[in-house]
Amino acid sequence: MKASRTVLWSLLAGLAGLGGYGLWHQVAAKPPAQPRPGPVRAAVDRLRYPGGAPQLAFLQIQPAVAVPEPTLEPLPARLAYDENHTVRMSSPVAGRVLRILAQPGDRVRAGQPLAVIDAPDFANAQADLRKSEADLALKQAAFQRSRLLHDGGIVADKDLEAARADLAAAAAEAARTAARLRNLGKIDENGYALRAPIAGVVVERHLNPGQEVRPDLADPLFVLTDPSRLGVLLDVPEQDIGKIREKQALSVAVDAWPGERFRAVVSRIGVSLDPASRRIPVRAEIDNRDGRLRPEMFVHATPLNGDGRIVIAVPNGAMVTTGLHPHVFVEVEPGLLVKREVEASQRGHETTYLSAGVKAGERVVTSGALLLDSELGGGK
Repeated sequence: MKASRTVLWSLLAGLAGLGGYGLWHQVAAKPPAQPRPGPVRAAVDRLRYPGGAPQLAFLQIQPAVAVPEPTLEPLPARLAYDENHTVRMSSPVAGRVLRILAQPGDRVRAGQPLAVIDAPDFANAQADLRKSEADLALKQAAFQRSRLLHDGGIVADKDLEAARADLAAAAAEAARTAARLRNLGKIDENGYALRAPIAGVVVERHLNPGQEVRPDLADPLFVLTDPSRLGVLLDVPEQDIGKIREKQALSVAVDAWPGERFRAVVSRIGVSLDPASRRIPVRAEIDNRDGRLRPEMFVHATPLNGDGRIVIAVPNGAMVTTGLHPHVFVEVEPGLLVKREVEASQRGHETTYLSAGVKAGERVVTSGALLLDSELGGGK
């Protein structure tokens, strides 16, 4: 029995030795963990990271952008037709649509036919003109005859005055019918031609072949506009009314063209505030000769200071505050980040405008500035 115990303990010791050797071999084969590179605090206001430091992956660094100084932060707005260069057309006569000659998107010239309408009222207007012209000729002859008879002492003064009054009435009726026909325009060989009063682009069409039309329809038959001119509609809060004025420049940002700004000019400021929103409506005009903007686009309009002052725009995430002073981190060379005091002229919900401390083109940390500040010990 004692010999058996000895053999058993020998086997267990051998197995333990083999396991320990295997564990030691694995540990010995695995290379030691490399220390993670950390920042070197080069000075009280700067950090230097070695190349490939993982901390750099958590930073976003962008060049500083110079912009005209705003008087307000961006306001939501939308683009609209310029009503001074837009026409909503209705038929001046009742009738039935025979042909449609223009479609939405077509560019038309002034006087170009857009639709042909079978309009009995137009024929009636022509008949009225011919009738009034014939009556005028008759009244003119009667007046000349009465005047000759009056000069010969054959008719009384009252008869001459009556003939003169009849002539004036006939002339007035002829002028009325002529003006009516002139207002309706020219007639096409197959019916009344509804013509474009201005040159522009057809943006809406609200008629179909065979449709009955009349002057009092709720919707216009065609909407024409000059797309090179658009309006910008925005509402300014009551407390900011004093910061906007007529002929003031606006910087307009459009989601369809990121990073680009369009210039608009304030043309009208509303007379009264909306009692519900406590805002005043403002309208501006924007040049769209390149045709990239579209009516009903949502945009952001920023009223600008008129003195031409230029500031640096940075995201609010770039700002850190030490004591009473705002700071940003600037990358002066790869891996070297400097905490720099700046002067902020205005701070909005998303953007801060700097009047001093950073120049256009300098690379500013826009995300991760608080992490850098903690590495410096919060400026301590």
